Amino acid sequence: MKLLVDTNVILDVLLKREPFRISAEKVLSLPKETGVEKYFSASAVTDVYYIAYRQIKNRETVRELLKRVLKTVKIATVTAEDIHAAFALNWKDFEDSVQYAVAKSNNFDIIVTRNMEGFDGDDTVKIFTPEEVCNYIDEMI
Repeated sequence: MKLLVDTNVILDVLLKREPFRISAEKVLSLPKETGVEKYFSASAVTDVYYIAYRQIKNRETVRELLKRVLKTVKIATVTAEDIHAAFALNWKDFEDSVQYAVAKSNNFDIIVTRNMEGFDGDDTVKIFTPEEVCNYIDEMI
């Protein structure tokens, strides 16, 4: 199963945002034995860096935190086709439409996000909160 972890979930971990941090950490720490592959879109990496730096205000700390996260998730590329597909969705939140287009083009099963209302796609890619995806995976094992 392939998961695309949304920006807000990564930020919950990096910025220790309570009460969301615990469930976000659980998603990122899902063991390989569950058969889950976790991804983070390349475009989201820059967003996370920017937002985390604005709060932490220390480049080296942010870089080290991101490097740790990137040991647990793979990076999914964002292609020109993904950007065009995101524009075609015509959603209010362009970042969410890019995430959805990346998930769809890479045949991801689930996007993990706390921003459920930002995603208004078809049933090709499921949209779960961190709690929901952990429960879903627990039921499958």
